[in-house]
Amino acid sequence: MAVQRRNTKQRALVLDAVRARCDHPTAEDIYLDVRRQDDRISRATVYRNLRLLEQTHAITCVKAPGGDRFDLRLDAHCHVVCTECGAVIDATVPYDAGADEAVARETGYEIASHSTIFEGVCPSCRAKAARSA
Repeated sequence: MAVQRRNTKQRALVLDAVRARCDHPTAEDIYLDVRRQDDRISRATVYRNLRLLEQTHAITCVKAPGGDRFDLRLDAHCHVVCTECGAVIDATVPYDAGADEAVARETGYEIASHSTIFEGVCPSCRAKAARSA
């Protein structure tokens, strides 16, 4: 049986902070944003509420190199991570549900979903490298 959790002012602030961004923020980014709204909120409260929001499917967590990022998009989609600056963006390629089925057949696991993260160097970092070369 799922535990019913009451909505709190702190949780609403955390969710609003994620909604206000489109850059797949870290927990620390969200903490700093929420802290501007409520200077009494603790880092632990923000981190705990991010996990609760993830567990209740209000947001998703992107397990990216360099640390977890948070995303408002709940649909299955891919991400691209810059190996230089750490920026994370949504990729426009479609989710491959066939991969779930193939892995299930191969392993015997019941696959619910998968995540795909592409890594590379973003246009901004490539431009900086070209200017400094």
